[in-house]
Amino acid sequence: MAAVGDGPWLDDAAGRLVRPFTVSNGRTRPTIALDLISQVRATGVTPLGYLGPEHAQALALSRAPVSVAEVSAQLKLPAAVTKVLLSDLVDCGVLTTKPPEFHHNPTDRALLEAVLDGLRRQL
Repeated sequence: MAAVGDGPWLDDAAGRLVRPFTVSNGRTRPTIALDLISQVRATGVTPLGYLGPEHAQALALSRAPVSVAEVSAQLKLPAAVTKVLLSDLVDCGVLTTKPPEFHHNPTDRALLEAVLDGLRRQL
């Protein structure tokens, strides 16, 4: 069995010992809008007060810009729980977030026609 503080509390036979929504105190909605491809990054500000182990792990993963999906995968938590944890960290000023950047117009007619042509070739 892993020691407390060595990552998520796991047991080799039983799996995760703490249910995912316990990590977020049962909350299912983040306080800020985050997409799976949104980028988060640590600000370098020292957090005031106690951070839970998952909060601390998420902060450590965010030393360089990283997507919400990547943090979720590394923490082995559902995306909804990860978004709540990350929004907590943004709220206390230790993380910043940046929406995904698109280098194209998602309603560009040429792009949509290319996607449609590709789909037709698959059928």
